[in-house]
Amino acid sequence: MKKKIFIETYGCQMNVYDSELVKTILAEKEYLLVPEESMANIVMLNTCTVRENADRKVLNRVHQIKNSRHQKETILVGILGCMATNFKTKLLEDPKLKIDFIAGPDSYKQLPQLIENAWEHGDKSFDVTLSEFETYSDITPTRKDGINAWLAIMRGCNNFCTFCVVPYTRGRERSRDPYNIVQEIKHLVSEGFSQVTLLGQNVNSYQYDGIDFTDLMRMISDIDGVKRIRYTSPHPKDFPEKLLQLMSEKPAICKQLHMPLQAGNSRVLDKMNRTYTKEEFLALIDLTRHYMPTANISTDIIVGFPTETDQEFEDTIDVIKKVEFDSAFIFKYSERPNTRAAKKFPDDVSEEVKTKRIMRLNDIQNEISLRKKNTQIGQTQTVLVEALYTKRSTDDIQTRNDANQIVILPKVDPPFDINIGDYINVKITGATRNSLKAMFISV
Repeated sequence: MKKKIFIETYGCQMNVYDSELVKTILAEKEYLLVPEESMANIVMLNTCTVRENADRKVLNRVHQIKNSRHQKETILVGILGCMATNFKTKLLEDPKLKIDFIAGPDSYKQLPQLIENAWEHGDKSFDVTLSEFETYSDITPTRKDGINAWLAIMRGCNNFCTFCVVPYTRGRERSRDPYNIVQEIKHLVSEGFSQVTLLGQNVNSYQYDGIDFTDLMRMISDIDGVKRIRYTSPHPKDFPEKLLQLMSEKPAICKQLHMPLQAGNSRVLDKMNRTYTKEEFLALIDLTRHYMPTANISTDIIVGFPTETDQEFEDTIDVIKKVEFDSAFIFKYSERPNTRAAKKFPDDVSEEVKTKRIMRLNDIQNEISLRKKNTQIGQTQTVLVEALYTKRSTDDIQTRNDANQIVILPKVDPPFDINIGDYINVKITGATRNSLKAMFISV
C-alpha cells in the first residue's frame, strides 16, 4: 500500500518552516504527500505547546481523525514538534489517544524509520532527542509558491523565561552558517521570492564564528533581488544600537519590529526572568524611534502572571499608553507543565481578574491601533500583492505594506493588470483596527 502523508501545522511560523523540512525529508524517501487529511493513511500533527489551549486543540484533533475512519482502515497518527517533547509519556501511554509515533523538533530526519516501525511492526515509535548541533542546513524546505519564504537561521533558546517551555522542547541555541543562509536566499530569489522572513526562537541572538545578527542582516540586505527582509521572534535584550541603525539605513529591511514586552512592571519582569526593567524597555523604544521615527512596533503581553497585583498591572497599561504599539498579542497566563513558573509560582491570579485585565488591555490597544492607522490616510505606500481576493470578497485584492499591515484595495473596471508578488503604489483611503483600505495608483 502506498504511504500517503498529510501534515497539519499548528502554532508559530517556525512550525510552518519545520513542516516544509519534513515534507522534503519524506519526499526524498518516496512518500506521497497529499493535500487533504481524508486522502492520507498517515497523518502528522506538527504541534505547539506554548499555551494550554493549543494542547487541547491537538488532542481533540487526534480523536477526530481516528474516529472519522473505518475500523478496518489503516491510519497512523503521529505527533511532531514541541508537544511531542513536552508530553512524550502521555502521548505514548494514554490508550485513549492511540498515537502511533512521535518526533521532537530535532528528530525529523528519523521520521522515515519511525513511520516504518509503526507501519510494519505496530511499534509505538519515538525520538525526542534534543541536539546541540542540528540546524537542518543541509535540507532545502519544500515551499509553496508564494511571495514570502520562511527561513530558520537558528534553533533553540537560552533565555529560560520562567513562563516558557521552549528551551525544554527545542533545546539550546545554535545558529546556521551565514554563508549557507546567503546561498539559500540567493536560491529563493532565483525561484521568484522577493521577501524573506528570518526565524528563530530568539532570532536576534544569532551568533556564528564572530558574525552576529546585525552582520547577517547586512549580508542579506546586499543580495540582489531581495526587496523585503523581516524577522521574528526577537528578544528586547538583543537590540544593539548598531542593529537599529542598520535597519534605518537599508531600504530592504522592513521598518517593522516585534518587541515582546510581556509585562510592564519591573518586579513581574524579574519573576519572568526577562532580564530588563520597565525603564530599560522604554529606553529601547526611544532609541528605536530615534533611528526609525515611524517604525511599526508590535508586542506580546501576558496578563495575570503569578503574584501580579492590580497596581503592577497598571504599569503594563502605562507602558502601552506611552509606547503606543501598533498592535499587540495579549494572552492570559496559563501554567505550562515543566516550566520554572509552574514549579515555583502558584497560579494565584483568578480567572475573573485575568479576564477583566485582558478586556481592558484589548480596549486600550484597539483604540490605539485604529488611531494610528487613521494617521496613514492620504499617504502613498508601496505594497506587495499577496492575493487577488480576500477572505471576505473576490472583488478586493489583499496586499501588505512595509509595516506588515494588510492593505485592501478594490478591483477596478477595467481591472488593472497585476499579479501576486507585484509591488504596486497605492493611496490609503481608509482604516479599520485590523487593516487599511486603499486605491490603486501605479505599478
